[in-house]
Amino acid sequence: MKWSIPEDRQYTDEHEWLQVDEKEDTRIVGITDYAQDKLGDVVFIELPASGQTVSLGQSLAVVESVKAVVDVYSPVTGEILRVNQELTEKPELLNEDPYGKGWIAAIKAGDPIQTAKLLTAQGYANLITDLEKEEI
Repeated sequence: MKWSIPEDRQYTDEHEWLQVDEKEDTRIVGITDYAQDKLGDVVFIELPASGQTVSLGQSLAVVESVKAVVDVYSPVTGEILRVNQELTEKPELLNEDPYGKGWIAAIKAGDPIQTAKLLTAQGYANLITDLEKEEI
């Protein structure tokens, strides 16, 4: 598989990732390597506001690339504690380092049941393998 899918995260069908930070009791959210690859060069991101409450499935951010403008959906309900302000100056970090410097937001999540419904790395790998087969 040509896309990186770290084992230490969970994934959505819409190509977001979520990583639990136990120390701070937060959920870090970003887009997957597959998503950034399909989008092409990212040129702009509209970030949410810190302190805002976001619901499961609600638009968290808007990413604009040379190919498309897409919503990034929140994989959990909770309060946005911080956003990656560096992305406003360097949106290309979503392409260059989607699992590191390209994170989008840190959310204080409430219901742990919501994360139980997310995909494992293997489940996400299976999903994108199936998507690639459909494109052929």
